[in-house]
Amino acid sequence: MLTMLLSGGLMLVIATVVCAVLVVAHAHLAVPVDPRQAAIGDLLPQANCGGCGFPGCAEYARALADGRTTADRCTVGGPPVTAALAKYLGISLTPNAPYRPVIHCSAKRSDRLGQGDYRGIPTCTAANVTGGVQGCAYGCLGFGDCVTVCDFDAIHMDDGLPVVDYAKCAGCGACVRACPRHIIEQVPFRTDRVMVVGCCNHDPGKVVLEVCRVGCIGCSACARMMPELLHMHDNLVVLDYDQLTGHEDFVPVQAKCPMKSLVIMGKPQPHHEQELAHVAAVDVAHPARHSAETRFDTQNWRG
Repeated sequence: MLTMLLSGGLMLVIATVVCAVLVVAHAHLAVPVDPRQAAIGDLLPQANCGGCGFPGCAEYARALADGRTTADRCTVGGPPVTAALAKYLGISLTPNAPYRPVIHCSAKRSDRLGQGDYRGIPTCTAANVTGGVQGCAYGCLGFGDCVTVCDFDAIHMDDGLPVVDYAKCAGCGACVRACPRHIIEQVPFRTDRVMVVGCCNHDPGKVVLEVCRVGCIGCSACARMMPELLHMHDNLVVLDYDQLTGHEDFVPVQAKCPMKSLVIMGKPQPHHEQELAHVAAVDVAHPARHSAETRFDTQNWRG
């Protein structure tokens, strides 16, 4: 009996000492938490998509409470969440255009020349490191990795080419990160529809014509029509989205592209094709005939 009492007393003493140590440690080592963090977290959609640039909503809430980021980064919640965060934090926001993905390739399977007989793993990531998939070493591989990672059912494949459903798209950027060829880019949508260069091939025009029916041949006709927004870089036309105002009329320049490489992406509007048909013709320069310059690692060929 005495042994049991002594054992019990010893255990009680040890438990008391351990509890005291934990209380002291908690008081001295506790990390202070901003009480606003939980409240901010309640305003977020808890999608944990990473579109804000943080691993999840909890980290974004912590960064907001610490003043390390802005309140307009939640692409899933959009303007309503941004407004709620700004109201809670007592800040004012300058209206900003939402960022949405665009596809820098407009070639469907029927437009791609030199298709190979690929029999490997049916993913873009696997096909990107395998030779002989298709003639173009830049364009969409068509296996739908971007579709697989989209949690909002906002992308579907149409004849081997991804198409974004902008009514569902939250702009989380998952498709951008999933594309091994980096043909998907997040751009500001100042209007419901924006023009996109539907090509990412930097080869000279003659080489492009050998591998694609709709690839940019570098004729620079569009750049001459809108030099303030379009310019040529490495045989490919580039659109400066930072200079867009949302009031540009892209119909004439789109209609003059001989390869139809300039496409309009966003929410559909009626009568767009009829508008293109009424635009007057302009002269188109011949494609550049410079020597081909490879754009891929010779040790990791993507073609």
